[in-house]
Amino acid sequence: MTTFPASLHGKTLRWTFRDGPTKGHTFEHTFASDGTLTWRSASPGAKDHLQNASAAVKMSDDVHVVSYLSKESGYTLTVALNLKTGAATGFASNGKDWVQQSGSFEVLGESRA
Repeated sequence: MTTFPASLHGKTLRWTFRDGPTKGHTFEHTFASDGTLTWRSASPGAKDHLQNASAAVKMSDDVHVVSYLSKESGYTLTVALNLKTGAATGFASNGKDWVQQSGSFEVLGESRA
């Protein structure tokens, strides 16, 4: 079973990439203690997407790396998150395409779900 670092349990992170195919779009990611990840667009009325194929590791006190496979899109997203600076650098691929994206994120706090 996949688990997340305790520092992410129950937290929702909101990130926005400033380049790439999701440029300007904002997404929220909620990390459950059982290892499931739920993501959604931050737009009103957006549906939740539950991902069981996911992982996160704490690289240092300030840096976490999150990776998951989106069942709906077929893309794998891997994102390095710097908790100190709020910087996010991601890599997305689907077997045909690969893209690097940069952006920022914020910790919203405890899960809404």
